[in-house]
Amino acid sequence: MTITLRHATVDDLRPVGALHQRSRVAAYSSFLPAAALADPTPEAMGAYWAERWTWERDTNLMTVAERDGRLVGFSYLGPDDQDDPATGLLNAIHLDPDERGRGTGRALMVDALATMRGRGWRRAVLWVLERNARARRFYERGGWHPTGECRDEHIGTTRTPQLRYAREIEKVVTPR
Repeated sequence: MTITLRHATVDDLRPVGALHQRSRVAAYSSFLPAAALADPTPEAMGAYWAERWTWERDTNLMTVAERDGRLVGFSYLGPDDQDDPATGLLNAIHLDPDERGRGTGRALMVDALATMRGRGWRRAVLWVLERNARARRFYERGGWHPTGECRDEHIGTTRTPQLRYAREIEKVVTPR
């Protein structure tokens, strides 16, 4: 029952969308209203990833995690969203809700940081929902620190403040 990581293919994008939606609902339902999490549907989220892949597949990388041949998580990384050529952006790590606490998120993070280091990036950044305490603890255990930068995005019509985290990637720290 080990985790296998591999680069995503176009055939993974629709299942990734469904997993992404399940992950969002599980992770955010304690602080976001159900109406905000009802849309997009799993099918719409799959279409979103298929469209995004079309535009970003040359610069970004999606890695999927499988357990016993079943998709259980993914990461998505690419260039910094503030155009720093020495920095990579970890856009997402999402897990199937049943996969939390089994080491899959840690494996995806370590892999993403190694990939970033292989691309020559010396620093990694990400955005995390301010109220997502579980994810913030996960990243902090992995050596990430808040930068003090904030932004507001929306999930549905609900404003969701986000915090920017960063870490150096010369040395990868495995979260406990």
